[in-house]
Amino acid sequence: MNTIHIIGLGAGDLDQLPLGVYKQLKAADTLYVRTEDHPVLEELAKEGVAFSSFDAIYEKHDTFEPVYQEIAEILIRLADQASIVYAVPGHPLVAEQTVQHLIAAEKANRCRLSIEGGHSFLDALFGSLRIDPIEGFQLVDGTAMHSDQLNMTQHLLIAQVYDSFSASEVKLTLMEKYRDDYPVTIVTAAGSKDEVLQTVPLYELDRAAEVNNLTTVYVPPAAEQSERLKEWQTFRSIVAQLRSPEGCPWDREQTHESLRPYLLEEAHELLQAIDEQDDEAIAEELGDVLLQVLLHAQIGQDNGYFQLEDVLESISGKMIRRHPHVFGDTKVDNAEDVVKNWQTIKAEEKPATASLLDGQERFSSSLMTSYNYQKKAAKVGFSWPDAEGAWQKFHEELQEFQTELAKGSADNQLDELGDLLFTLVNIARFYGLSPEQAMVQANRKFQSRFGYVEQRVKEGTGNFSDYTLEQLDQF
Repeated sequence: MNTIHIIGLGAGDLDQLPLGVYKQLKAADTLYVRTEDHPVLEELAKEGVAFSSFDAIYEKHDTFEPVYQEIAEILIRLADQASIVYAVPGHPLVAEQTVQHLIAAEKANRCRLSIEGGHSFLDALFGSLRIDPIEGFQLVDGTAMHSDQLNMTQHLLIAQVYDSFSASEVKLTLMEKYRDDYPVTIVTAAGSKDEVLQTVPLYELDRAAEVNNLTTVYVPPAAEQSERLKEWQTFRSIVAQLRSPEGCPWDREQTHESLRPYLLEEAHELLQAIDEQDDEAIAEELGDVLLQVLLHAQIGQDNGYFQLEDVLESISGKMIRRHPHVFGDTKVDNAEDVVKNWQTIKAEEKPATASLLDGQERFSSSLMTSYNYQKKAAKVGFSWPDAEGAWQKFHEELQEFQTELAKGSADNQLDELGDLLFTLVNIARFYGLSPEQAMVQANRKFQSRFGYVEQRVKEGTGNFSDYTLEQLDQF
């Protein structure tokens, strides 16, 4: 098996190229380059060095990834005939996808590699930008970056910004986290005599300067907390600060138990925003629910029992385990198969309980507890075959409740009222309706309509006692 000798051309011109690398390039019998658009190759060509580039492959594809894959495959085939030299911009192991494909092929025993260095463009960038990498930096591929990858507290270097189109894509991705006028620096040919640094507001990134294969975009850390409000870590640090000794007295006093009513309240407000199809309100209410989650996680961390990472590990592991059709080899035909798999896996994960009803109680809602009990019982056949039986039971319980109201004790009246409500929940279950949500909507409807009645009374005499029930009901 012949060897592919991979050499880095560095980030600048021929003067920056190490003497050893220069000699290897001059002595190469068969030299291939990913692209001839590099100042070192321009000068080598003047000296009579012959090479073959893969620039034509870029014209065949709409995205970069298939270009890199095809170049790697061609190099592997060429190496079947003889050892070759392959030169790439910068350092072969820094932001060079063709080399990564070749390394993967080497691990599969499809080729043999010799990676022989070259200066990385990072060294020149650190010098040009006057930044110390020990402060923390990210190097990302501009052709495949996502906003959730970006850490706003670190120096951000974005490579592979070849043209105005890729610059535009980078700009739009950055705008998902950074403000539109955030300062960014366009660095071209760092460290060379042709070096150009231009700082512009983010919204001008794709039209402020000409970019090429020697261009890197630099985004400085967001120093102020107010500029990092879209960062997960910022929110977490805010919650931690609220709970700290120097934080808020109210937040420090909270416990898992004391926060229970707030979680329930925020969940209902989110449901209301969803019902009203108000996207802005949904985003706000989701934030309120998320605050409750992080407060509980911070309390767990403060008490030394668990922290947010444990919460994330728990739910992430559960999602992977219970979606084997997504993260494994299980095949499903429809959503019913998904639910069936979910329930089977859930049953395997949960320890056996003494009763089917164990774990179904919801302390925040007696309606949901009743619904869960009856749903569990129905799964083993303890239910009427259809809603007709539930309706008959409802009329029976209504009669018994009325009888107790006429001559029974308060305890018996309360007991029969409970039976009546229980049958109503069962009827809701037969029709696939949530009794909890039905009650929420009924309360909201009453609040709205009674608010209107109050307004009409204020516009009139201002006193409810001046109106009959019929008049109020007419409002």
